[in-house]
Amino acid sequence: MDLSLSVEHSILRDSVERFVRESYPSNKRRNFVDENKGFLQDNWQKFSKLGWLGLNLPEEFGGNGGSAIDTMVVAEALGPGLILEPFLETVVMGSKLIQVGYSEKQKSEILSNLVRGRLILTFAFAEPQSRYSLSDVQLSAKPNGDRFVLNGKKSVVRHASSADKIIVSARTAGARRDIRGTTLFLIERNSPGLSRRDYRLQDDVPASELIFDNVCLSRTAMIGDLDCALPMIELVVDHGIAMVCAEAVGIMSALYTATLQYVKTREQFGQPIGKFQVIKHRMVDMLMACEEARSMAYMATLKLDESDPNVRKRATSAAKVSIGKAARFVGQQSIQLHGGMGMTDELDVGHYFKRLTMIDILFGDVDFHLKRYSACASD
Repeated sequence: MDLSLSVEHSILRDSVERFVRESYPSNKRRNFVDENKGFLQDNWQKFSKLGWLGLNLPEEFGGNGGSAIDTMVVAEALGPGLILEPFLETVVMGSKLIQVGYSEKQKSEILSNLVRGRLILTFAFAEPQSRYSLSDVQLSAKPNGDRFVLNGKKSVVRHASSADKIIVSARTAGARRDIRGTTLFLIERNSPGLSRRDYRLQDDVPASELIFDNVCLSRTAMIGDLDCALPMIELVVDHGIAMVCAEAVGIMSALYTATLQYVKTREQFGQPIGKFQVIKHRMVDMLMACEEARSMAYMATLKLDESDPNVRKRATSAAKVSIGKAARFVGQQSIQLHGGMGMTDELDVGHYFKRLTMIDILFGDVDFHLKRYSACASD
């Protein structure tokens, strides 16, 4: 299988890398985080003008008609920038849920605004008790005439503080862990009865806890069919896994490059430490881990459109396991070779490692995906 990029994808990658270098320097990002703002609104509009918000959307909605490969290329190139913008939540997951769950008329208004940078989406699927299980949904949506009344909690909802609309999974039938009985709803961020507690994750991405206290929604807020949302959720989460795997590859490559530069200049015993054989071996191991992770990320992306869900799940879980292990190894080796200064705020190395740590547990850690892979392989 040829995993090399086409000319068009190489041009796309180069343009994103140039944007990160010129518009997203690490000192500017750190200052922005210190000011406790959500993300850079100017950058979001640049994403729109450059066509990145509509990469995988059909042309009739203002998109580019691209594929998951386009998104993967952009995500990998954005990785070293440690972006704060809701690219994953809006462009990858939110837009996909709208595409697969809404009618053509409903899609048109939402996706057109999304492409223009006028609409930000996020997806609230995790709950305090659910850990990584997508079917463990306790937030209830009970019918009341022509409306649904939502009560419960959602946890670690990334970018909820800046989202215009939030896609929420809720229990409409069955017991807490039943596969059937989950339904998706699209709600306004400032809906009556919805309260929020905001904070930042370890990698500085804004997140929130959401509390639903008798939030009333009309039936038109429902996405897809009643009680049948789990396959859609699994599909969208797999797209999210492929995207963060590509982002992790970009971060690992940046870590390797930074470490290689450091061992070439840091001197000990009268010579650069990069000349010692043990350091050379470590650098080779880091490079091999990066390249293996890149291959697994590409493979997962190519399998997203498989008609058999188990094939898609196996591919994304295999990538998540491989990249989770590689990210930990590359991050730890980079910090070890930099010494104590590797974890200081002045260097990007520590910030890269924090983002890789958060990617490792996002959508399930290594142990979870090993079990998921085994379960899919036995079906």
